[in-house]
Amino acid sequence: MAKKDPGPQVKDDETYEALRDEGASKEKAARIANAQANDSQSPSKKGGKSPPYEEWTKDDLYERAQDIGIEGRSDMDKDELIEALRNH
Repeated sequence: MAKKDPGPQVKDDETYEALRDEGASKEKAARIANAQANDSQSPSKKGGKSPPYEEWTKDDLYERAQDIGIEGRSDMDKDELIEALRNH
């Protein structure tokens, strides 16, 4: 199955897709891919020290969803919160 083109705003499609496959959100994957494609920046491959969402508590996931304004979060279970956070 062919991957969906992330669009012209993403400067390094290969890096973007690799990060998405690893579970990075669309926003984070685009930020890192674009930074790596820019010669004046030198980002690391790995982001912050935060553990993967699967290791977060449901309450922590809910709070993060609330911080970024995900609609319908109060009706979501842990897996749905993780998916919503990764796809926001």
